[in-house]
Amino acid sequence: MNQYLRPSRPARARRFRLRTTSIAVGVALAAGPVPMLAAAPASAAPAKHTDDFNGDGYRDLAVGYAHDGLGSITGGAVLITYGGPKGLTSKRQVIHQDTAGIPGVGEQNDRFGAVLDSADLNRDGYADLVVGNPSEEVGPTPVGSVTIVWGSAKGLSGGTSLPRKGGGAYGGFGSDLATGDFNGDGRPDIAVVNDGDVYLYRGGFAKAGGLGKISKYDRVGQGWRSDTIAAGKVTGDTKTDLVVLGVRGVGSAFRTEAWFLKGAAGGLTSGPVKVIDGKKARQGLDAAIGDFDRNTYGDIAIGNPHASDGRGAVVVWYGTSSGPGSKSATFTQDTAGVPGVAERGDAFGASVAAGDANGDGYADLAVGVPTEKIGTRTDSGGAHLFLGGKGGLAGSRSTEISKALPGVAGDVAAYDSLGYDVRLRDLNRDGRADLAVSVPGENTVRILPGAKGGVTGTGSSVLKQAGPGLPE
Repeated sequence: MNQYLRPSRPARARRFRLRTTSIAVGVALAAGPVPMLAAAPASAAPAKHTDDFNGDGYRDLAVGYAHDGLGSITGGAVLITYGGPKGLTSKRQVIHQDTAGIPGVGEQNDRFGAVLDSADLNRDGYADLVVGNPSEEVGPTPVGSVTIVWGSAKGLSGGTSLPRKGGGAYGGFGSDLATGDFNGDGRPDIAVVNDGDVYLYRGGFAKAGGLGKISKYDRVGQGWRSDTIAAGKVTGDTKTDLVVLGVRGVGSAFRTEAWFLKGAAGGLTSGPVKVIDGKKARQGLDAAIGDFDRNTYGDIAIGNPHASDGRGAVVVWYGTSSGPGSKSATFTQDTAGVPGVAERGDAFGASVAAGDANGDGYADLAVGVPTEKIGTRTDSGGAHLFLGGKGGLAGSRSTEISKALPGVAGDVAAYDSLGYDVRLRDLNRDGRADLAVSVPGENTVRILPGAKGGVTGTGSSVLKQAGPGLPE
């Protein structure tokens, strides 16, 4: 059976170190001041899009850069493709730790760019890129790092290291990231996973240094280990909320859960928990937040590619004014109306992304199925798009996407693993989110335009030399 692993989720390979310190769920604050970043000038105008690095009004796309390691780049790198009126353009930029102005030095085991997110952190009108490098070494010891690369009219340039808090050897600082205004003060914040805990770095940020406080979040005394995170607005207020996926030890057993943290003036407050796998520890799961039923509350989609012997499943946890509520739904390839048949090892739900692909005001859900067999081609991979609508997502409003879709470049090939990661964003400002889907077997990303019926292969494009992971 194929076991699908996301390199952008390095926590998946770590062993669990479970806590048994107290019995109450709680939020711990990191003690003492730590180096932080000073606020941007009050007159700065924030960027309209959180991924417009050069401030021209068009979204740009940053992905891991697939290089052979034989040239001038050591360790990881990031490929940035800048956007324009018709979507992504030929203007490209590569950034790594040996790029002038970027902190650190590229080393053999580095994974600079393994995790990416972005926001206009200093509110100067240019989105900034947040880069995770969970295997960054201090001396001979891997501890991880997070770097902010600053946007400007000429694109990304220069960087600032986020101070590491908590963790230690093999802690994987930066193993996952999420940005958002979690306390509602108008300034973007950064949530970071480090050694099984979530740390909230409050804005505002700037290139100059300063002091500030970092908050640590853990389900104290419950044998909990945070693994991956996703940010979005669930409760309908102005604050960003966070969902944390992780593993909890219950007696001698382990189970996988989703923990909701509500945005609040003080940072984040602990909310409800949903069991995703009641019998096994699953790491590296993906999640996305979108309003699939257009009731003003965000819904949480959680992919579990390991479910049912690797057939996979996606759980949708519907939102309310106070957070995710009692309503939920589970989708598989055996759900009525969903194309295809669930087969062992398909890994349905290995990646998920939310966005409005058809422009009808409902968020839609893209689901990656990277080890789907297409015809006789093993592990060719595919994706599904579930259109939002009244009542939420439904199998009857889903379509299947692969290289077999008319207009998509390239032949269906074995071991392409199309659908390894997915992302929905409006790259050409036509009001419809375009689907980016990674194809790690050939180091490419396919961009499929949003359309009235969802997404279309007509007018699709190929981004080359792209790594497997896509930004949040």
